[in-house]
Amino acid sequence: MLVKSTGSTGSYFVIAHSFYCCIKMPEGPELHLASLYVNKMCDGVVFSGPVIKSEVSKNPEVAFTCESYRVTAASRGKEVKLTLMPMKSDDNGEQRSKGEQADQPMDIVFRFGMSGYFRFTSEDEVPKHAHLRFYTKEKPCRVLSFVDARRFGSWQPNGTWQPNRGPCIMFEYKSFRENVLSHLSDRAFDRPICEVLLNQKYFNGIGNYLRAEILYRLNIPPFVCARDALEGLQSDDGFEDRKPLKNEITNTKTPERAKKKGIKQETGDLLRLCYTVPLEVVGLGGKGYDPEKLDYSAFKAWLQCYYVDGMKSISDHNGRTMWFKVSQFDN
Repeated sequence: MLVKSTGSTGSYFVIAHSFYCCIKMPEGPELHLASLYVNKMCDGVVFSGPVIKSEVSKNPEVAFTCESYRVTAASRGKEVKLTLMPMKSDDNGEQRSKGEQADQPMDIVFRFGMSGYFRFTSEDEVPKHAHLRFYTKEKPCRVLSFVDARRFGSWQPNGTWQPNRGPCIMFEYKSFRENVLSHLSDRAFDRPICEVLLNQKYFNGIGNYLRAEILYRLNIPPFVCARDALEGLQSDDGFEDRKPLKNEITNTKTPERAKKKGIKQETGDLLRLCYTVPLEVVGLGGKGYDPEKLDYSAFKAWLQCYYVDGMKSISDHNGRTMWFKVSQFDN
């Protein structure tokens, strides 16, 4: 069971801009925490009126206006979907559809880019970089905002999950595992494992800090061929129904081909850690992401490799910084 954080402010689960300079981009755990945040803050809240876009945003207008509607959220890998649900207008169950009033739900799919997050505040406290705003029906009203200081995030009205993204690493584990192992012959897996882990077609939700932590725990050299690192794993490990334990690593046999290539796959299953390690971050809840107190100690304490003293960094072929320990290059 996933752990929710508790708090009275409308801004936990958020990584402040200064910390984004360190972790670069929100990854699967942060997107899921954002969906939990929206569902917690908007539970029982009625929204009203049009959805307002900032003048500076180049994202599309959201053509949705409704006298009364609710907002819920769900996440999948590196995407969050908000659902705007019009409410019944009378006891007979008829939905209001006067003029341009919406009478059907709308899904808006968000991708956070480098600095996106949601914030729920009073109207007087709307953040400076709030580029999409949803107003509550109450007086004085409150506002759910999509905040994005760097403006690399995006949203798509009437959107769907991007079809070129693979199954979610956290919540579609069995499908995720099968999708990777059934495509090992693809040319994508000729590339180094550290680069393939960022390929959202196969690893939807993995980003820079997660790839570093996963490879570090398994002592897998970052630039070894991805196919060599993955070949020999079983498509069904019977693990998805188990409750993952913090820092759990299960011993497995090292594939013969991996031994020949010098991969030190000492403990664990790479695909399994793509599932359990993100859930550890979700388990931290808001304790690592509270911009009110600027306290990231829980998340920083959790990191074992990424931006950790004593570790090294190098750019991969895509210009992304890969963190590792020197011994991970030893054969």
